[in-house]
Amino acid sequence: MADQRVTGDIDARVSVAQDRTTARAELHALASDPSARVRAAVAANPDAPAEALRPLARDRDRTVRETVAKNPATSQGNLLRLLGDSDRWVRWAVASNPSVDARIRFVMHKAQDKELRGLLAEMPELEPELAAVLVGDPSPEVRERLASHTRDPQVIAVLLRDRTVRVRKGLAINGRTTAEQRSTLARDSSPEVRATLVRALLLDEADLRAMLDDRSVDVRRAMATSAVTPPHIRQALENDADEMVAEDARKHVESQPAAPRAAHRRALGKRFPGKSAG
Repeated sequence: MADQRVTGDIDARVSVAQDRTTARAELHALASDPSARVRAAVAANPDAPAEALRPLARDRDRTVRETVAKNPATSQGNLLRLLGDSDRWVRWAVASNPSVDARIRFVMHKAQDKELRGLLAEMPELEPELAAVLVGDPSPEVRERLASHTRDPQVIAVLLRDRTVRVRKGLAINGRTTAEQRSTLARDSSPEVRATLVRALLLDEADLRAMLDDRSVDVRRAMATSAVTPPHIRQALENDADEMVAEDARKHVESQPAAPRAAHRRALGKRFPGKSAG
């Protein structure tokens, strides 16, 4: 019966390879099947034995190797082998494997492949010592990805001083930044960073009020259209000196579901002391 299952047509063999109740001996036999579809099905089976996955990690077909790289049943030894694969998609697939451990991550941080280091930088379980190395990575893209994903306050503090704008833009979308760090970003020298910040994160009232007078029209327009801008700040922007900003603020209000409004709007000067209502 087992031989019949293993030697049926391709669709039948794929079905057997995908079946989690299939015997280990059958999966081992299917791992050398002439069809890449069948071998890929074995490679994806989380119950595939090591003796079946081992040869598939060296398979001539890239899709099969990539599938092995994603399988949580794949051994650490095979994952290390796949990190050195000649095909980038195979290497990158290793990073998505839930079985990746500290040993794998340590090898990843030394990779010449910057995308692999970038995938490492996005991992939530990244060890502090590896994050400390990645803050000095020669690739701004890697540092940016670390900035947008890190949970380490010390890493965030270091990246706040990074000279590359795209890295600080990464911090500007990181919801784990503190209120103090967001205040620092709200005063960043780059309008790109400030605009990114107001689009992504809610700021303290004092920072929002200060940014109503931001010297960059792009920043104020970003505030006017941001989904996280509080209504009273957007209302203040309806009176912005730049007509594009004011129009964006009004259009955003118009695009929202109608809500009851008071008959007389409070004077802007009472909401924001020291700012003219004109």
